[in-house]
Amino acid sequence: MSSRRERLLRTARPALAAAALLAATVACARPAASSTPAPPVPTAVTLPASVPATAAVSPDLGLGDLADLYARVSPGVVTIWIYDSRSTVHDPSVPIAQGSGFVIDGDGHIVTNDHVIEGATDIEVDFTDGRKAWAQLLGTDLDSDLALLHVDVPTEALTPLPLGDSDGVHVGDLVVAIGNPFGLTGTLTLGVVSAIGRTLDSQRATPGGEGFYAAGDLLQTDAALNPGNSGGPLLNLRGEVIGVNRAIRTEAFTVSGDAANSGVGFAIPVNIVRRVAPELIAKGSVDYPYLGVTSLNEESWNLKTVEALGLPADSTGAYVTCVTPGGPAERAGVVGAGRCNTSALEPGGDLIVAINGSPIRTFSDLLAYMLKETTIGQEIVLTVIRGGQSLDIPVKVGPRP
Repeated sequence: MSSRRERLLRTARPALAAAALLAATVACARPAASSTPAPPVPTAVTLPASVPATAAVSPDLGLGDLADLYARVSPGVVTIWIYDSRSTVHDPSVPIAQGSGFVIDGDGHIVTNDHVIEGATDIEVDFTDGRKAWAQLLGTDLDSDLALLHVDVPTEALTPLPLGDSDGVHVGDLVVAIGNPFGLTGTLTLGVVSAIGRTLDSQRATPGGEGFYAAGDLLQTDAALNPGNSGGPLLNLRGEVIGVNRAIRTEAFTVSGDAANSGVGFAIPVNIVRRVAPELIAKGSVDYPYLGVTSLNEESWNLKTVEALGLPADSTGAYVTCVTPGGPAERAGVVGAGRCNTSALEPGGDLIVAINGSPIRTFSDLLAYMLKETTIGQEIVLTVIRGGQSLDIPVKVGPRP
């Protein structure tokens, strides 16, 4: 988005204006149902487990075995084409954009990014065997930037990808990304996990449109990601999905205006997919636990900032710049430094250092804990530093508005 350094990875058709690359910069209606009759929506879904031990590739897989990994998992990666039959600018029979996705079960469910399908009236899914199918959009989650599609394809034609455990990912782990950069279908790139616990803006604006909710616990990788990789899998060397490729940070652009890879890519951790996908299939939306606090991110937490806030140099935690009026944190007595509609740095806010006794070192830690460890209606205990004193504050978790 123009106000954000991270570039989303849906790619426009070459003949289209480069501005179509960043789908989230335009306020679009939610995608309509495709022309394919909608199958019954199941009330539950069984997501694929990790690769069974008898089928798993050894963790010390050599680089020469990447061909085997690719042969096994690439049939489960799909190309997604986006059409807009309402357009008065482009031929409605020609796709306006393209991205990636992957199959998660034998029932025809496919995961991709929300920004990949944003603005679509019809969604086409292409498989590596040449099969093509119209997809029904079951639901989207702007907070995680995930979308769930369904295609009416025989089970035997599907290759579900096994889901790994993103909590077990370490910096330095070798990973591969498979997707369709610039429309080059079935492209594999290799890299490492560069960092964990990164934070980006989500796709959903906060009430009042003053900013965006944050998406935390993201994986950073140097595996080459480019426009068209959005929605494709990031895999470990056992062929398990550990993330969904979402965005890159770059200052470089191609001659057509597309964002170019700079070795800094971001993926949604697969454990968020495990939580989000069943809710999208069951009801088309996801409810997130919510505190109602705004905090400084890691990039803003430097010694100058710490000194300006009057905190010790070794302070860590999530500094509360403001609390949302009427939100759970405000009702519980959490103190913010100032008003939520200002970017001015002010002292006096609570420094959240633990939730239920679990240390919080960064705002991303707080986001990850809330998503993975709390439920709406649960009472949690925030440990904060206020005026040099440690306080425990009970807070009842609410739903994100």
